[in-house]
Amino acid sequence: MSKAPNPIDVHVGARVRLRRLNLGMSQEKLGEKLGLTFQQVQKYEKGSNRIGASRLYAISQILETPITYFFEGLERNVDEESGDEPSLSDFLATPEAIELNRSFARIQNTATRKRLTDLVKSVADDGAEG
Repeated sequence: MSKAPNPIDVHVGARVRLRRLNLGMSQEKLGEKLGLTFQQVQKYEKGSNRIGASRLYAISQILETPITYFFEGLERNVDEESGDEPSLSDFLATPEAIELNRSFARIQNTATRKRLTDLVKSVADDGAEG
């Protein structure tokens, strides 16, 4: 009988993962700096293990972000009814989303950015109809 992770632990873990990926840091490197294995970092990021206050503080120092970062958007994510769509924070924590964001930010021409956004919406709408 397994107990589901607490939604707050899942959210904080996802924010740790997002920040780590944004910095281009591996789980191994974060674990090394914390004196942990990468498997422990994985458990933190999945929310299956809770992150204690002192450990969260150490993570915030290593990831060079305020502790409040890990709680941003928490009310929205915990209060949302679970639906078929994955949450935005889950998507933003993926390597693809980070690369997409970095690449999109390098596009200087606003008209090109608008056309690209319209294209992505169109492709998403086509996929939803199928």
